[in-house]
Order: sequence, then structure tokens, then C-alpha cells
Amino acid sequence: MPQPTQSGLHQLVRSRRLNATLAWLFVGFLSAVAVASVVTDNDLVWGGFAAIVAALSVVPAVAYREPQAMLPWEVVALASFPIVARVLVRGETIGGMTFTGRVSTYLAVAAVALIIAVELDVFTPVRMNREFAVFFVLVGTMAAAGVWAVVQWLSDIYLGTSLLLNGRPEDVIETTLMWDFVAATLSGFLSGLLFEYYFRRRAYSRERLPTDVVEATELVDPEVGGSS
Repeated sequence: MPQPTQSGLHQLVRSRRLNATLAWLFVGFLSAVAVASVVTDNDLVWGGFAAIVAALSVVPAVAYREPQAMLPWEVVALASFPIVARVLVRGETIGGMTFTGRVSTYLAVAAVALIIAVELDVFTPVRMNREFAVFFVLVGTMAAAGVWAVVQWLSDIYLGTSLLLNGRPEDVIETTLMWDFVAATLSGFLSGLLFEYYFRRRAYSRERLPTDVVEATELVDPEVGGSS
């Protein structure tokens, strides 16, 4: 199906070539950080996280065997932000809270849930209504936070890190972990709102994709599920 001719800023915003280029640049950055974290800093946990985000970001391109079938570059940029923050503000504190230890974790787990939600919405026939879209990202973030907590615990036990088990009393660790889950839940709710009111409504995500990929994602009626 031929696409209408567009010009100016409208064409630039919806350009699939520009979108793919920017998304691949962020994937390259994530890959470089993953390697550097492991080789230079011996930080297997955050190196692994960067690698997971990079891998999730290229799933559509690999699945459709089309380099331009990429997530909106804004999604990959948001997912890269916690890692950029760790590089730029390592050890800084905000109100007594270590940014690279706590705040970046909340952003990281929300970013993973957001990537999965956008991939399901853009690259599959799955359609969600407004309420379920927000709920899906919220629950996905909470699940990712739980997995992240387990990863940190296993890292402390088997890799000798001190992400959770750093000499603090057990009750302090448990209280901190519960507050982490609360903060991750709040981050998930905000990410859900961002997913619904930007990426589903204003990001023109499907218009940035090759025509054959768009057709493959529309095997069912796009109104199923009450989306709007």
C-alpha cells in the first residue's frame, strides 16, 4: 500500500530511516557500556542489564529480519538513561540517596517493562485498552523489580558483590528492599502513563516501520480490546 507523501518536520518525525539510525546508535552505546562494565569495572550485574536492554531493543529487527523494524528511538533512549546516569553521576547522592544505587534501579526496571509493552503494542497484533495498558506496564515493572532484587542477591552470594548484603542489619536490608519495591511501583505507574499518552497516541510508532512489518502486525482488528 503506497504511503502518502509527507514533507518537512512531519516527514522527519515519522522517518523510519532516521528512527532506525537513532535506535541502533543507542543500542551500540548500550553494547559498549555492557562490555566496558564487565571488562573495565568488573560490574557483571549492570553490564548484564545493559546487554539485556540492548538485546530486547533489537528483538523486532531480528524477528522480522529487517534492520529498520526498530522501536521508537525515544524508548531506547529512555532505557539507556539509567545507564548513562550511572556513568555520569557515579556515587552522587540526592537527599542522602545514592543515585547510582537506588534511583537508577527504579528507572532501569521501569525501562525494561516499557520496552516490552511498546514491542507488544507496535510489533504484534495485541491491542490493549487504556486501563490495561497502564496496568500492564505497572505490573511489568513490579515483576522486573522482583527479578532485579533476586539478581542482586545472587550476585552478592556467588560473585562477592555488596549490592544488598553489604554489612547492614537484616531488618534494615529488608526495609530498604520494600521501599525499593514501592519506588519501583511508582516508577511503573508513571511509565504506564507515558506509554499510554505518548507512545500509543503521539509517537507515530507504526508509521516509522516498513510497510510489510506494519501489515504483519495487523492480522486482527486493531479495535479489539477497546483501544482508543
